[in-house]
Amino acid sequence: MFRFMCTSCNEWHEGMPTFGADAPLYFHGVPPEERGSRCLLDSDTCIVDQKAFFVRGYLELPVHSETEAFSWGVWVSLSRDHFAEFMAHFDAPQRSHIGPFFGWLSAGPPLYPSTENLKTRAHFRGDGIRPYIEVEPTDHPLAVEQRNGSSVDRVAEIYAFLEHRRP
Repeated sequence: MFRFMCTSCNEWHEGMPTFGADAPLYFHGVPPEERGSRCLLDSDTCIVDQKAFFVRGYLELPVHSETEAFSWGVWVSLSRDHFAEFMAHFDAPQRSHIGPFFGWLSAGPPLYPSTENLKTRAHFRGDGIRPYIEVEPTDHPLAVEQRNGSSVDRVAEIYAFLEHRRP
């Protein structure tokens, strides 16, 4: 079982943490009073103004010496056609052969330089598992961590920041 000592509370925590956003960054750019009429948001998809289409997936970072990856729940934009294809196969139990779909990251994981609009590929997975989000291999720290892995200390740092930050 994955264990790490939190850098903020100095307690041991068990299990690989995962964090994610409830909506794409683009959604948050719409004034709250207009979201009901301009946005359609559910747990897996978001449509804004019938022009911007988003799907939710997992951006996974391997953790050195661990079998389980650290996951960011993120949103990526898809073209109208790719979104329609995604939805057409959404409930199919075996769908990993569909895609991948090009998209732009619409998420802002903390402790990284801006990640908005990084190029991605959304890979369908079977059995209802959310898509795997692959960041284009660049020198952006998030892309580097996805390629090369992250340390247990880095996971502890992210956990401490997200779980113990002051409002």
